[in-house]
Amino acid sequence: MQQEELNFEVSGTSGASLENEPAAAKRRTKKKEAPPASSYTAADIVVLEGLDPVRQRPGLYIGGTDEAALHHLVWEIVDNSIDEVMNGFASSVELELDSDGRGIRVTDNGRGIPVDLHRQYGKSALELIMTTLHAGGKFAKSNYEYSGGLHGVGSSVVNALSSALEVTVKRDGGEWFQSYCQGKPTCQVTRKGDARGSGTSIWFRPDPEIFPVTVFKPEVILETLEAQAWLHRVRIVFKDRVNNAIHRLDHTEQGFEGYLQTLIESEEQIEGWNEKQFVLKRDADPRLELALTWCTQNGEQLRSFVNGIRTKEGGTHDLGLQAGVVRAVRNFMDTHNLQPRGLKLSAGDIREGMRGVLSIYVPEPQFKGQTKDRLNNVEVNNQVANAVAPVLESFLNENGTLAKALVERIIAGAKDRAAIQAAVDVVVRKSVTKRLNLPGKLADCSSNRPQDSELFIVEGDSAGGSAKQARDRHHQAIMPIRGKILNTEKASADSFAKSQEIANLTSAIGSGLDGKYAEDRLRYGRVVILTDADSDGHHIACLLLVFFYRHMPELITRGHVYLGRPPLYRVAIGGKVSWAWSEAERDAIVRKSRSRANPVITRFKGLGEMSPEQLKETTMNPDTRTLFRVQVTDQEATEHTVSDCFGDDAAPRFKLVMESAVAADDLDI
Repeated sequence: MQQEELNFEVSGTSGASLENEPAAAKRRTKKKEAPPASSYTAADIVVLEGLDPVRQRPGLYIGGTDEAALHHLVWEIVDNSIDEVMNGFASSVELELDSDGRGIRVTDNGRGIPVDLHRQYGKSALELIMTTLHAGGKFAKSNYEYSGGLHGVGSSVVNALSSALEVTVKRDGGEWFQSYCQGKPTCQVTRKGDARGSGTSIWFRPDPEIFPVTVFKPEVILETLEAQAWLHRVRIVFKDRVNNAIHRLDHTEQGFEGYLQTLIESEEQIEGWNEKQFVLKRDADPRLELALTWCTQNGEQLRSFVNGIRTKEGGTHDLGLQAGVVRAVRNFMDTHNLQPRGLKLSAGDIREGMRGVLSIYVPEPQFKGQTKDRLNNVEVNNQVANAVAPVLESFLNENGTLAKALVERIIAGAKDRAAIQAAVDVVVRKSVTKRLNLPGKLADCSSNRPQDSELFIVEGDSAGGSAKQARDRHHQAIMPIRGKILNTEKASADSFAKSQEIANLTSAIGSGLDGKYAEDRLRYGRVVILTDADSDGHHIACLLLVFFYRHMPELITRGHVYLGRPPLYRVAIGGKVSWAWSEAERDAIVRKSRSRANPVITRFKGLGEMSPEQLKETTMNPDTRTLFRVQVTDQEATEHTVSDCFGDDAAPRFKLVMESAVAADDLDI
C-alpha cells in the first residue's frame, strides 16, 4: 500500500484528489549512479505537437485530473457561452447532463462559432478552434469587450481531454456539425441542413484514460450555474437526467443583494442589515457590482468574480475591496469621534463578520494560471478601493442605525480579540519549547530535523501506549491527549488560557499561536491526528482541526497537518490477513477470496485494541500506511462549516441534524 495524500477540505466538501507520495521523498533516498552524458542525445528530445501537450500534462491546463479538474472542463465551455452573454450576443444557456453522469451538453443562443474557411490554415475556423491551442476570437478586442477566456485554449483543452466531443453550430441560416475523439476530428465540418437562429452546442464525455473518475456531480454544476444566473441576469436551464430534474434559473428581475441573501440565509445579520444592505453598481471603469452586509458570526467571507469567473483565491480586486471598506469605516468613525480610548482597532476587526459578493469586469485580466483562481492585475487594487470607499462612507452617514450597529459590532469584536490575544499570550508563556521542559506525556523522537520528524496526536493513554511501541523512535513522536479538547471556536478567553491540553499541544508543536507563528520553531514536519474510527474519534479530530485552523492556520496552509487512517477490520482467511477501512471493503475482501476457509473478522473499536505490530503495519509505517493531508481548498465553505458546526449558534447544527436524520440507518446511543 502506498502512502497517499488527499487534498482535503476542513469543511469536508467534495472535490478532493489523491496524490501518490513517492517513497523516496519520505525519508531515505538511495543514490543512483547518473547515466553517462553521452547517452543524452538529440534523439531524446520529444516535441509535442497539436493537443498532445494537453494530454501529456493536463495539470498545466486544468490544474490536475481530480474531481475539481473534471468539473473545470464544464466551466471552460460554460464560460464561452457566458462570454457571449456578457457582450450582449446571447440571452440563454442550457446544460443537459446525461443519465449516466458521464457526458454533458452546453448550448447557447449566441452568434455561433464561425465555420467558414480560415485562409491561412486552410481549414474551417470551427476545426481550428477545437483542435489548436491559442486559437480563438478573443485575441481580437473588437469581438469581446470583456471575456473570461484569454488564452484561446479552453475549448481545445476540453476536446483533447475528452474521449468523444461533438459540436453543432447554427448560424447564417444553416446548421454545421463536427465530431472528435481525444482531440482529433472524426469527420469533416458538415452542413446538416437549414436552421433558424444562431448558437453553439457542445457535447463531450471526459476521457477515462485521463481522469480516474469521469462522473459529473449535478449539485456541483448547479451551484456554479446558480451563481452565473445571478451575476449576469441570464436565463439558465439545467436538465439533470441523473436525477430526472429540470432546474430553471432566472434572476433577471432581482437585485444583486438577493444573491448575497441566498448565500447567508442561515446566518444572523447585525441589527438593521437584514433589511438593507450596502449595494454598489458601477458602470464606469472599473465596471463592478457589489453587495455587502455584516453578520454576528465570526470570520470574513467574500465571494468574488472577474468577468463572470469565480476567483476562489481572491486577488487584487478582493484586496481593493477590503482596503476600501476599512478606509470608509475608519473615516466614518473618525468624523463622528467613535474611536474608543485604549482600544486599537485593526483592519481585521472592521472586516470581522463581513459578508460580500463582488463582481468586477476587467478588459485585460491577468489570472494566476489557466484555472483563473486568482486575479493579479496590480492596478485593480486601487481602482476598487477608490470606487468603494467614498460610496460606503456616504452610505454609513445616511443610515445612522445601520452605522451604529456596525460600529458596536466592530468594537465588541475588537475587545474579544484583545481578550483572546491575552489568553494566547498566557498559553505561550506556559509553553516552553526546550526539550527538557516539554509536556510530560510527550514521547519525543530523537531527531532534531523537523523535516524528518512526525508528531502523532492520539486519544488516551491506551492508544498512546500502543503507538509508542509501534513508532520509529528516531523519527516519530507520540502525544496522547485526554478525551475531547476545548472547542476553541466558542471558548471564552479564560477557558482558553486555562486549558492544559491546549498549552501542551502548543508546547509540543513549538511554532507558536496566532500572529506569533514561526515556521523556524516548528518541531515536526508532519503533525498527524490519529484518532479512533468512531464518532468520538471523529469529533476529537474535528476539534483539533478547528484549533489548528483558528490559531495555527499556517500549519495547515503550509501542508504540515495530516489525518491518520487506522483500519476498522482485520480479515484473516486461510492464513492470509487483509485490512479493511469500511464495511464495503470488508465484504469485498471476503467475496474475492478463493479460500474455502471461513473468514475470521476482527472489528477494532479503538487504537488501543490494536497490537503495536498491527498499528505499525497499518497506520504508522511510511511504506504501508495511508495519510491524508489537510488542505483548505474553499475558504468560504470552510468558514461556514467551522462556524456552523462549532460556533455559538446551535440553529445550523439543529437544521443539519434534522435534514440528515432521514438518512440515518442506525444511531449509536
